[in-house]
Amino acid sequence: MAHALGALASVSPSVGPNESLRKTGLKVQNNLSFDNKLWIPLSSVNLKSSHSARKCQCKVVSMSVQQTIRSKVPVQPLELENAKEPPLNLHKPKEPYTATIVSVERLVGPNAPGETCHVVIDHGGNVPYWEGQSYGVIPPGENPKKPGSPHNVRLYSIASTRYGDSFDGKTASLCVRRAVYYDPETGKEDPSKKGVCSNFLCDSKPGDKIKITGPSGKIMLLPEDDPNATHIMIATGTGVAPFRGYLRRMFMEAVPTYKFGGLAWLFLGVANSDSLLYDDEFNNYLKDYPDNFRYDKALSREQKNKSGGKMYVQDKIEEYSDEIFKLLDGGAHIYFCGLKGMMPGIQDTLKRVAEQRGESWDAKLSQLKKNKQWHVEVY
Repeated sequence: MAHALGALASVSPSVGPNESLRKTGLKVQNNLSFDNKLWIPLSSVNLKSSHSARKCQCKVVSMSVQQTIRSKVPVQPLELENAKEPPLNLHKPKEPYTATIVSVERLVGPNAPGETCHVVIDHGGNVPYWEGQSYGVIPPGENPKKPGSPHNVRLYSIASTRYGDSFDGKTASLCVRRAVYYDPETGKEDPSKKGVCSNFLCDSKPGDKIKITGPSGKIMLLPEDDPNATHIMIATGTGVAPFRGYLRRMFMEAVPTYKFGGLAWLFLGVANSDSLLYDDEFNNYLKDYPDNFRYDKALSREQKNKSGGKMYVQDKIEEYSDEIFKLLDGGAHIYFCGLKGMMPGIQDTLKRVAEQRGESWDAKLSQLKKNKQWHVEVY
């Protein structure tokens, strides 16, 4: 028994996928495997059964146990890595692809203002995409402004990698906030003005059909020419979607041709703790890859900025501005995704910081764009 415990303390075991993977249908095991031998978890051993066991217990406590890192998940088909250019507009609005809803899951807690859902769509491998691209969705029904015509296409950033949440290249996931309208006078919800597409998606059931177009977009593609690059990601709300895809590719999936060794730094701005999206996944990356991932949250209804006002994502950027500017000077990529209202405050902050550093923000921004370090997708 002492030998087994010694082995536990001296090696870094590969354990099964974490809780966030349970939803994908993968089996999670509690046992550890070393060289094809099965070891029972330490928690199931009765360490109080004998004097020798007590000695053994003391021995284990004094050892330095290496942190266990979750195994990366195998993905398929690896042919999805072969294309030199991203797929673009494989399905146009006049000839959309009819896909199938796999699942719809509420992402936020009871105290979140509004509802945000994670929608998994089965495209059967017929609408491939790259991380950072978008799908168009055509909700059922007719366009009220053009009777007899279908609704206009609504674009949604894809929240999964090209392999999807089931790691088989056949699904895509969307992060959708249900759009509702409240009458400013009565304070009551007016269903006639609700968002047609977001409500269709959040109300969908497994097996429902959905018409999709695309994929589209190149500005938010993840540059992979340097696997040791720095990527600074700034999101508000559902703008975290493309970044979830990036991070799963970097830290969750075993992609033979892409082994990330750089720094990924995520800033996420939401209203409160209940509004955090994919928080468990991000926290797991923090535990497993502390040298490669940083995660900062701006909770506007729970945190205060240095002036005592609400903490918005631009306040977090200002907090780390010296570091961010140094990383940008070193070639880091910076990405912004979310509501377009986020950008003026962020731009003002960056301009103020640049001036404090004796730099011209306009010149710096121009250089970042020229170097293809600046990526913005707002809606």
